[in-house]
Amino acid sequence: MRKEVGLLLVEDDEVDVIGVKRALQRLKIANPLIHACDGVEGLEYLKGTNGKAKLEPPYLILLDLNMPRMGGLEFLEEVRQDPELHKSVIFVMTTSSDERDVCAAYEKNIAGYVVKSDAENTFNQALSMLDHYWKIVELP
Repeated sequence: MRKEVGLLLVEDDEVDVIGVKRALQRLKIANPLIHACDGVEGLEYLKGTNGKAKLEPPYLILLDLNMPRMGGLEFLEEVRQDPELHKSVIFVMTTSSDERDVCAAYEKNIAGYVVKSDAENTFNQALSMLDHYWKIVELP
């Protein structure tokens, strides 16, 4: 029996958080969603530190790049260096289409890079793709 896939959304923009939640509702995706406002808080959920309940596998991470305290690329670096977290499946969802950001993210073994342009359509398309992804792919 497959366990339900959790989602960790690491995003500092409340408008984008609302957009993701609306897209999940619209697509009738009921998977649990945890929101972390930056990379520091995201790591706290992944490790179960600083009073945060540890997110148990299987899970997917939706990651913004441009955030305060710890941005997405720094978060990726931390996750990939951690022996318990390094296999995490991470999709970047960001406004940056800068080739340097795209290359830097893929160098950290992300599963995909989505540029948020038209926010509503981007979230709908990305989350629809993720819904199919976790139904087909076996996650660690």
